[in-house]
Formats: sequence, C-alpha cells, structure tokens
Amino acid sequence: MNYFNLEKKNIFQTYKRSPVLFVRGSGKYLWDDKGKKYLDFFAGISVSSVGHCHPKVVKAIKSQSEKLIHVSNHYYTIPQITLAQSLSDLTLGGKVFFSNSGAEANECAIKLARKWGKRTGTRDEGRGTKYEIVTFKNSFHGRTIATLSATGQKKFHKGFEPLLGGFKFAEFNNLSSVEKIISPKTCAIIVEPVQGEGGVYPAKKEFLIGLRKLCNENKLLLIFDEIQCGLGRTGKIFAFKNYGVIPDILTIAKSLGGGLPVAATIAKNKVAEIFSFGDHGSTFGGNSVCCAAGIEVLKIVSNKKLLKNVKEVGNYFLSELRKLREKYDVIKDVRGFGLMLGAELKINGKEIVSKCLQKGLLINCTQDNVLRFLPPLNINKKDVDIAVSILADVLKNYR
Repeated sequence: MNYFNLEKKNIFQTYKRSPVLFVRGSGKYLWDDKGKKYLDFFAGISVSSVGHCHPKVVKAIKSQSEKLIHVSNHYYTIPQITLAQSLSDLTLGGKVFFSNSGAEANECAIKLARKWGKRTGTRDEGRGTKYEIVTFKNSFHGRTIATLSATGQKKFHKGFEPLLGGFKFAEFNNLSSVEKIISPKTCAIIVEPVQGEGGVYPAKKEFLIGLRKLCNENKLLLIFDEIQCGLGRTGKIFAFKNYGVIPDILTIAKSLGGGLPVAATIAKNKVAEIFSFGDHGSTFGGNSVCCAAGIEVLKIVSNKKLLKNVKEVGNYFLSELRKLREKYDVIKDVRGFGLMLGAELKINGKEIVSKCLQKGLLINCTQDNVLRFLPPLNINKKDVDIAVSILADVLKNYR
C-alpha cells in the first residue's frame, strides 16, 4: 500500500512532509516502516520532550483510559484537578484553563487580557478602551485568526487578511521600541522567553525585567508564551524561572501531554477571576486521559537530575556546534538556551535537513536558514557526538 499517495489523496496539503513513514518510537529513537532507526533531535516540535512512549506516561494513559476517557467540563474529574494543582504550584499560584493546543492556550490569554483591559480602563482613559496587545516581530503564537494576528511574521499572514486588529509589534530585545508603542489603549504584552519559530532567539534578562517594570508602571498584563520553550527545555521547569521575572499569564502546551494534545493557560488569581461562567470553554480541554499523561510528564520534567542534564548536555551541544561554526564557513551563528538550540546558515537549510534525515538524524529548519535542534531532554553527550558527526558529514559539502 502506498501511504504517500493516500496522504495526498485524502489529507489537506498544508505540510511539506519528508518522504519517511514512521511506525514506532521509543525514547530518543524512531523507526520507519522499513525498519530503519533514526536519532530524533526534533521531538515532534518539542512535543516528545520526555522521549517517545515514555513508560510512565504510557502506563498513565493505559490506566486512565480503562477507567474514564472523557466527560464534559460540566462535571468534575480527578486528573484535571490534580494537574491544575500541580501547574499552579509550580508556576504562578493562580488558576488554570485547559485546552488542546498552543494556539488555543494563547487565544485564551488574549481573551483574558482583553476582558481585563475593559474592566481596568480608568475613567479618564475611557472604560473599555484598553484592548491593544504589544507583541514582537519574529514571534509566533499560533494559527487561529487571533493568534496569527499576534504573530510578528508577515509570511504567515498572507492570504488570511484582514486580520484581527489591536496588535502592535515591537522589536524583540529592544525595550525602547516597546515604550514607544505603549498607549492608554494597551492592556498587555505577550512575549516568548525564547523565540522558537522565529529562529531560536533567547530573550535578554534585562529585556524581560524591563517588560515587567513597564507592565507594573502602566498597569498592563505580562504574558509569557512558553509553549515551545517551557517544561524543562531551558534547564528550568519553566523558562521564566531563568530570568527571575514572573508573568501574569503563562501559556504552555506541546510537551505537556507527552504526545497527547493538552495545553494550559495559567493566570494569577487577580487575572483569572476576570473570567466568569460562560466566558470561555473547550469541549476536550482537560480531557481525563490527556491530564493523566500531563501529571506524569510534570513529575518527569521536575526531576532535578534531568534538569541538570539539560543544562550540562545543552552547554556541551552548544560548544560542539560552535566548533562546527569555526570549521564550516556556511554556519553564520549558533545560539540557544538549554536543549533549544539553533545554527543559522548562510544558505537555505532544507537540503541539509533532508540529508541528515537520510543519514538517520531528525532535525528541523525554521526561517529557511536556521537549523533547529529540540531533542528529548534525556539525551547524553554521546548522542550529541553522533548528531554533530552526522551534521558535519553533511556540511563538509557546503564549504
């Protein structure tokens, strides 16, 4: 059976898929339908951060699916409440709204910020006029119309105009550019502590500290989008803990379910209380099986030994990539945080990604020329050596 042809016939052609059919995964490895083994340094866009089919996650999924798979949010379930408590305790000490994807988590944050702005506008400003959200060029927040409107990359906007109004774009890591566009209509600032789709750019500590100060001075909400960079990827359980800056709203998704679709919008109590009954909802949000998986994922990524590994192996990986940069002129820059790293090329990286795949290594290219590495958090230095060796073998033809 030719699954490639069946895919073209039956599925929307919105993805440029690599010509490989995966049928099995375990830990940091994937196997295709021909039995070939691959080292996965992409982890499903940071989704499989604890590895493929982690035994504790699989056990939780099996156990919960035999008890209760789904009831609506008209009722209480133990996994949802348990996961919410864990997320609250580990982050803002506030409340949680569950959804299914990063875009939905950010959509919730945008709605929450808008309603908060309408309630907090002063009499002089005109109540209800605080609705604008400052976001950043090169950012990525999702593909719904609202989150697409908040995304600072025009290539994603093309063909979907008119977009939702009320978003202003500042320069990432440039505080003065933010100060210039804040107005009496501004209600919030949304930022990724590490821009992922934008090319793997970490925020500077003084920048995020400055954003927090601006929000305090102007009575704005600070929203951190940690959908790609959260849950251990930077060496801390959440990226904001690296900076000592606490947001008012935090969004997470991707790796939270260990491969199952679950996302969360976490808000401080003073912000969460802005929503009342019926203001927001999600049919599948907080699904029992997904939350059971999420509980185990949080336990795994909270492990101090694992987080230490992320820092140590991440630093080693970064140093090895820098050695490649010195050796191969085609590499323009190397940057990142923990196990979220990027190598910016002077050429298009699509062919390099394809050749690495042929040699058994999964990586990704974003912004056309930034090789992006998002491996499982439990990789070791030997895995890095294998990946770097494959990459070097490919790059030698591009000097």
